Amino acid sequence: MTGDPAVLATRAGSVTAEVPRAAQAPVQRVVEVLARRPVNAYVELTLAAPEIAGRAEPGQFVAFAIGGATSALLLRRSIAIAGAGDGVVTVVVAPHGPGSTWLSERGPGNSVDVVGPLGRPFPGAPAGARALLVGGGYGTAALVGLAARLRADGHPVDAVAGAASADRLCSVPELTGVADRVEVTTDDGSAGRRGMVTLAVDELLAGAGVVYACGPMPMLRAVADAATARGVPSYVAVEESMACGIGVCMTCVLPVIGDDGRTRFSRSCTEGPVFGGDRVRFADVGRLPHDVVGADAMGVVAP
Repeated sequence: MTGDPAVLATRAGSVTAEVPRAAQAPVQRVVEVLARRPVNAYVELTLAAPEIAGRAEPGQFVAFAIGGATSALLLRRSIAIAGAGDGVVTVVVAPHGPGSTWLSERGPGNSVDVVGPLGRPFPGAPAGARALLVGGGYGTAALVGLAARLRADGHPVDAVAGAASADRLCSVPELTGVADRVEVTTDDGSAGRRGMVTLAVDELLAGAGVVYACGPMPMLRAVADAATARGVPSYVAVEESMACGIGVCMTCVLPVIGDDGRTRFSRSCTEGPVFGGDRVRFADVGRLPHDVVGADAMGVVAP
């Protein structure tokens, strides 16, 4: 990606359409944990959350209060929705720090305070298009509901699930149950094919009419670049730290190119987490590009 104005002007004619807003507003509820299930290196939680389940769309997320009423962990943890239906919501938690570890230890009978569904969902596929879904690590869980929706709408679905190693794969059996074809890759060759997801993506892109991806940012960049090079629209659910989840704190902003070809900082939690893959300036994430709208007022000059 580049900040060259000439390139940005070209990208205003992007093949990727803007992602629509969610159809319904989120709610905050204290809900019961119905089930806890280890999934390789992760933990899947099932929540009794009918109001959230009834509003959720693939690509959206929920935000959990962490640590209980007297905890010093003040910020919520945002987790992608892995499944929603019949009054329940499932999420897959990757235990890292104290907050996600606390959440992963909840079990049947525990209650959690959750807000959702949040963010913009994945848009539908063009009529008759074959969809290619690409998941990295526990990001694959967020694609299972999307695959089911696409199949129900009559779209053929191919999928790639990748991870560093076999124990970091997630939701492969569930994805296999709803996709026409699933390719598995691991960096170390401990499951599926040895190598990165782009090995399989490059093979499957030839027949794809749209690409959807969820996983680590380097993977999203590689998938989006590959799709754009072939003129295939792509949509990525970005993995940025979301401290509030509702667009207030501005910690999750990314440089994103608008329909007018100009770059603005967009909040992953409200304008995303799903963005057009060719709209995110991945190379400039964490930087203040000189050509972003408002940079001149901050005294930023071109390099």
